[in-house]
This record gives sequence, structure tokens and C-alpha cells, in this order.
Amino acid sequence: QSAAASTSEDRRRSAETPLRGQGSWKAWREIEVAAKGNAWVEFKPDEAGAWVRLKASRDCGKATAFFHFSNADRRGTKPATMFAGLAKPGDKAVSGGLLYARGANLRTLRFAAETRGAATSGESCYDLDANLTLRRTDDSAGLVWMRKNLAIPTGVISADAASVLYVDEQGRRWRLPKGDAAFDGPGLLGDERVAREVCTERDLLNVHGTFYELPAENAGGFTKVRPIATHNRRIKDYASWRGLLVMSGVAADAPKDNPHLIRSDDGQCALWVGAVDDLWQFGKPRGQGGPWKDTAVKAGEPGDAYLMTGYDQKRLVLAHAATVPITFRVEADFTGTGTWAVYRELTVPPGVAQEHRFPDSFAAYWVRLRAGTDCQASATFHYE
Repeated sequence: QSAAASTSEDRRRSAETPLRGQGSWKAWREIEVAAKGNAWVEFKPDEAGAWVRLKASRDCGKATAFFHFSNADRRGTKPATMFAGLAKPGDKAVSGGLLYARGANLRTLRFAAETRGAATSGESCYDLDANLTLRRTDDSAGLVWMRKNLAIPTGVISADAASVLYVDEQGRRWRLPKGDAAFDGPGLLGDERVAREVCTERDLLNVHGTFYELPAENAGGFTKVRPIATHNRRIKDYASWRGLLVMSGVAADAPKDNPHLIRSDDGQCALWVGAVDDLWQFGKPRGQGGPWKDTAVKAGEPGDAYLMTGYDQKRLVLAHAATVPITFRVEADFTGTGTWAVYRELTVPPGVAQEHRFPDSFAAYWVRLRAGTDCQASATFHYE
């Protein structure tokens, strides 16, 4: 697919493709782009070529042609069995705690374990060694140090009635979908790790039941965040250690035959151990939310940016409390660079919620909305 934006005058662009990559170009189609407008053009499965190029019908000062390619996400919503035993929101007895890859050539992973809801609730200290043996150790001073220096930051990301909200250092507001409603509050083990570097210059972001890949600031930062998978598990902490991904937050009744669960030598707790790439097997990303939930909206003012990239089936439900029809403009940032284009205008009658289903081929990094009239409105994106 491609999205092309023009300047202040109408433009016609011709798209050409070489069928065999040998410099023999064939005209494919002409695309009319309105003044200050854009056109989303879908390639059909049987339209093939080695390269594609564009020609404008006249000079134009500023134009953008952005191609978006992706495979269909064939994953379902059921996680792989390797994740059996990771704590779910409804579990009544769990273990979890802070994780720390120790230095000073110790080469072990320190686990400040907490057990909650079980007959023996409490706190203990464990070390995971190179043989994947999780041994209890008596190091109360080490536990105190971890709680002081590795405490999970709070207030970094919040959730309101509409969706998950992150406000960056520049005051820009970014919204993400919600998962299970239980993540609106803490679980049995309290606050959970939100972000940690697990690959070089890439943080693993854990928000409202979904893992995201968060690039370093020099690679786009939060504007280029993308979902990996939705897990809807109560994962207390996670860390990279010896090339492995280790996660804490395991149910007390976790299956004993899951080889990814490493149990402590005293049988009181366990850790999940695997590879970062295993996370994709949780299932495709999904969730719901949006910029507004019964929100007082000012005419013409853009709502917060809401993430769309990386999600499969997408639909939008709009509703308002006005007594007259309201027209909403849906805008898309196709590149994740802050360049916004109008996708469509949707007029919603009073007293009726209107649904818009996005085409399967449609993709954008971020979306936002504007209302044509002051009103109280709700806009909910459903990603399935």
C-alpha cells in the first residue's frame, strides 16, 4: 500500500513498476491527489513488480510517498503452552518480585521474591545460577539494597476511562489500548515493571497486558513504539540475563511439567525463563480504547494521538451526546513522524453509536480525531 500527500494544488501521480527488475518499466496506474490531500492506494495480491517509482504531473514543493508493507498476522489470541503458569489477574496465590542481573563477576540473577495469597506469604531472597538452579540465600542486606535501588517507578504511565495515557518530557500525549480491565489497578504483588532494556537500545514496554518494543530516543523513542503481543498476565518484573529473558509473576498452582518454569529449591516460588522472541507466541496484539470517553470536546481541536500500528482487525465506534449530527474527522500519521493526513470524515447522528471498520489493508502509525462542533463524545478503537 502507499499513501501520497500533495501541496496546495491538485496533483496527478503515475505509478510504474518493472516486472522483472531489469529496468523495463510498465505504467501501473494514475492516482489523483486533491490539494493538501492524500490518497491511500492498495496493491492487489496479483500485482507484482521488483521495484516501483512515481512521477508527478507537475512540479510540487512538498510531497510525501510512503509505502507500507506487512504480512498478515496469522497468530490467534491463545498463548502458547510455554506460558502456562504465568499469573493471571484472577489467580489468588502468586509469587513474584524484583529481578537483578548481578555484577562483580557473580554471574547470577538475584530474585527478591514475594509470595502473596498462599499459606506462607512473605519475602525471601534467591539466586539463579548458570545451571538454572534457583537457590534460596540469606541476604537481607541485599534485599534492602534492591528495594531501594531497583524499585519499580510509579506514575510513568496512567490509565483513565478512555485508554492508557503516556505524557512524554515534551508534554506530548500518547495513548495506547487497554487489555484486561483488571490492569486498571495493581495486582496481588503491587506495581509491575513498565519498561526495561532487554535488547541493545530497545526497551521492552509492559502496559495494560501488552508487551511493546520501545526504541531508544535516537531511533524514534515513543513515537515508534510497536506492539509485540498481548499477554494479559500479571508479570511483576522481567530482565535480560545470559541471553535469556526472565520473568517473575507465577501462579502457586502453575503446572509442574512446564520446562520454562524454574522452581526454587525450597518449592516456594518460580521464575519463567525463555527467549525474548518467545513473546510473539503470546498471540497477536489486541485491545480497546481511544482518546475520548464521554469527554468534553472542542470543535476543531485534535484529540490525543492513539496507537494503530501493528494491530490486525481494526474498527472505530463513535458516539456523542449532542442533539444534532456531528461530523468527526479521522486523521492518520502514516509514518510515525508527526505528519498528519485526513483519512475520512464520519458524520454521527444523535443518540446512535456509529461503527467504522477499517479496511484490512489499511495501516497507520497513529490516529487522532477532531469534532466539527463542541460536544461530549466517545471514540473507541477496537483491535481484534
